[in-house]
Amino acid sequence: MGIDFELLHKIKGVIECPNPDKDIRRLDANLRLFPPFIDNDVCPLTIKNTILQSCYLRNTEWACGVAVYTGNETKLGMSRGIPEPKLTAMDAMIDKLTGAIFVFQIVVVMVLGIAGNVWKDTEARKQWYVLYPDEGPWYELLVIPLRFELLCSIMIPISIKVSLDLVKSLYAKFIDWDREMIDLETDTPSHATNTAISEDLGQVEYILTDKTGTLTENKMVFRICCISGNFYGNEAGDASKDKQLLNAISSGSPDVVRFLTVMAICNTVIPVPSKTGAILYKAQSQDEDALVHAAAKLNMVLVCKNGNILELRFNTSAIQYEVLETLEFTSDRKRMSVVVRDCQNGKILLLSKGADEAILPYASPGQQTRIFNEAVEQYSQLGLRTLCLAWRELKEDEYEEWSYMFREASSTLVDREWRIAEVCQRLERDLEVLGVTAIEDRLQDGVPETIYTLRKAGIHFWMLTGDKQNTAIQIALSCNFISPEPKGQLLLIDGKTEEEVGRSLERVLLTMRTTASEPKDVAFVVDGWALEIALKHYWKAFTELAILSRTAICCRVTPSQKAQLVQILKSCDYRTLAIGDGGNDVRMIQQADIGVGISGREGLQAARAADYSIGRFRFLKRLILVHGRYSYNRTAFLSQYSFYKSLLICFIQIFFSFISGVSGTSLFNSVSLMAYNVFYTSIPVLVSVLDKDLSEETVMQHPQILFYCQAGRLLNPSTFAGWFGRSLFHAIVVFVISIHAYAFEKSEMEEVGMVALSGCIWLQAFVVTLETNSFTILQHLAIWGNLIAFYVINWIVSAIPSSGMYTIMFRLCRQPSYWLTILLIVVGGMGPILAIKYFRYTYRPSKINTLQQAERLGGPILSLGNIEPQQRLIEKEVAPLSITQPKNRNPVYEPLLSDSPSTRRSFGPGTPFDFFQSQSRLSSNYTRNCKDN
Repeated sequence: MGIDFELLHKIKGVIECPNPDKDIRRLDANLRLFPPFIDNDVCPLTIKNTILQSCYLRNTEWACGVAVYTGNETKLGMSRGIPEPKLTAMDAMIDKLTGAIFVFQIVVVMVLGIAGNVWKDTEARKQWYVLYPDEGPWYELLVIPLRFELLCSIMIPISIKVSLDLVKSLYAKFIDWDREMIDLETDTPSHATNTAISEDLGQVEYILTDKTGTLTENKMVFRICCISGNFYGNEAGDASKDKQLLNAISSGSPDVVRFLTVMAICNTVIPVPSKTGAILYKAQSQDEDALVHAAAKLNMVLVCKNGNILELRFNTSAIQYEVLETLEFTSDRKRMSVVVRDCQNGKILLLSKGADEAILPYASPGQQTRIFNEAVEQYSQLGLRTLCLAWRELKEDEYEEWSYMFREASSTLVDREWRIAEVCQRLERDLEVLGVTAIEDRLQDGVPETIYTLRKAGIHFWMLTGDKQNTAIQIALSCNFISPEPKGQLLLIDGKTEEEVGRSLERVLLTMRTTASEPKDVAFVVDGWALEIALKHYWKAFTELAILSRTAICCRVTPSQKAQLVQILKSCDYRTLAIGDGGNDVRMIQQADIGVGISGREGLQAARAADYSIGRFRFLKRLILVHGRYSYNRTAFLSQYSFYKSLLICFIQIFFSFISGVSGTSLFNSVSLMAYNVFYTSIPVLVSVLDKDLSEETVMQHPQILFYCQAGRLLNPSTFAGWFGRSLFHAIVVFVISIHAYAFEKSEMEEVGMVALSGCIWLQAFVVTLETNSFTILQHLAIWGNLIAFYVINWIVSAIPSSGMYTIMFRLCRQPSYWLTILLIVVGGMGPILAIKYFRYTYRPSKINTLQQAERLGGPILSLGNIEPQQRLIEKEVAPLSITQPKNRNPVYEPLLSDSPSTRRSFGPGTPFDFFQSQSRLSSNYTRNCKDN
């Protein structure tokens, strides 16, 4: 097709568009070209004509356009907000412990500062050798408290944040490097985008998952169909190979031909001929792709689309249709339609497909739809995805009248979507229902086993899907979401009014309360309409239901409702994980504590927006049980050990103040204090990232031990108190033994400080050794090599005359009393710790201790028993949800600034092109339906 470029550059006109907004799914604009090109006629523009920033144009040779929004005013530019930082439960606990230590530090500084000033005024002035002046400066009272503030400044380990960031980045790399989490079919590895929340994976309590493409393959197969009351195919085969259907096609059955025509035409699929002559189809969704391929197998082949003309090939004859209008799918209408003109006889036809509740109620009054309802019910119980097909012949004057109203609604700038839906409703009536299609979407490999294992680990599942209720229930049963009767029980929340939903919710809550103590597997089912009413009017009751329930199936829900459900669980202090594969799951993924995206057939929107991306749902088991649990255990030890080693050195300084006149004098030299956290104690604990308390195989076989992580058993005020007491006890041991050695040997104070520092380093080496469960060469090198490095560094420093430690280390290492003192410190400090650990391991073992013993002995563990988490209770008023439904009539979309005046942006020669009209229909290449495929 030729084009006059000189004429193109002379085009002038105006684009009427709304003010910039971030809704990437919608654009309500108009185009007016100035004469002589078009006599100021209005051409409606939608998101279908728009290319967003950073998108690619394909399947067209040329295109011309206008830039409407630029820079930060583009839709993607305005959507690019600063993501809300995610704080893990462990980080929150560390912050609380840090605050407690800070308060303790202030109290210690104030008490010792006051005591130091009192001792100075009462005792120090009596001692001639102290040389205190009779009168000092005005700030003299602050000197001693400030000295103690400096001595206690390392009580809060500043290095803990650096250490945690370093090990968390290593946790993320372990996920990236895990070869057992590579999808061999697509060669897609797992990837950690967020490196700061790995330990939260081990504390997940609720998983909210999409269905299609997440639990299922998103590979659609056309299994069964019902055409005019005749059933073809079966759930185990392929309807396109059914002999009866093939015979009906060969005989030219009118009902079958019309059914196949709707399958081939009523879609947004673009046929693209390949170099070999075969036809490739570019489809927005797998459902449309499956239907068009099935129609092609049944000899109704969509050959090409050239502008508004599309061509079909049925058997040996070619059929052409002119597409007059496309009535696009929305989640409110739940159907799509096309208006076409048969080029052979000039008849105008309306072809529709959609959900049964969007097609069957609008059938012509004389048609019986009972058999189609039965077919839909039967197919849904088999877990198949159903669509109803229908058509209607339109009169010329009827179409002309409706077309005028449709163009008028399409060009309005206020409430365009609602007005279009209202106009479409006028046409989509008195339909002749042709039949029902049933498409199978198989479960992914390993999904039932993964869900069973994670439920055994105490994790609850909610399925959030846009599919039909029966289909979702069947999928839930097949993948171990819920147990079949009599072990399981499904409770339905339904209703179309506020009163009906309220009564249904009250009934379900009553049943939940009475069965909470029973072992029965109870789940509730709710659809999007009832859910919207419940969240708006009964959010407190629904929150209680969320706490009581372990499993939920939410059908026909929108992306915003998915995000609302996540926030409800977060408001109850549950750790949530959301997993999905499509763009409609992005809001849910970003709202959850942990977002996991599956790199699937829906594209990479979810994977790019998520904290972690995996190739298959089954990898979620390893991500949580192995990587999440190990990360939690390692971070719990590292954080508490960091406080321990800092408190240890501070307590020794505090004890020394009692024999140094509470003057704030340091027992250690400045070089030792500087190197303490940087060199002497950092390396051994960093290698704890390799520690494994149990093998991966044991963890996967006994997932119920994840409860220890979910309940925060390894990092809480109780465990921290144990480490606090350990640091206090070790400080007493080191100080007492070091001071007695000083009094016995009459050594210098610098030597006593080095003896005390050596005792701290030896104790910490044995503490790390005691807390390490699995040793590698790196861990041995880090622990004992670090001990050797301590002496090497101090020998080097002792050789420098200006270091303040000149010859000290040389003299100490030649004294047998030094090594005897170190031995006493290690025995005195580690003896009671070992005794307590042995008592607990022998007489009060935990489930983990039992598994560790079984691993060492090589014996099997038949059963660990049940480890049930504590039930949450509503003890306070739950805050109302901050995520609200959009004001627009379609809850899927965010509201446009429709109240503000629209913007008129003119264009002419020299204007950059970004707003496209091209030789082909480009809409299907850039946008996808909001339907939860």
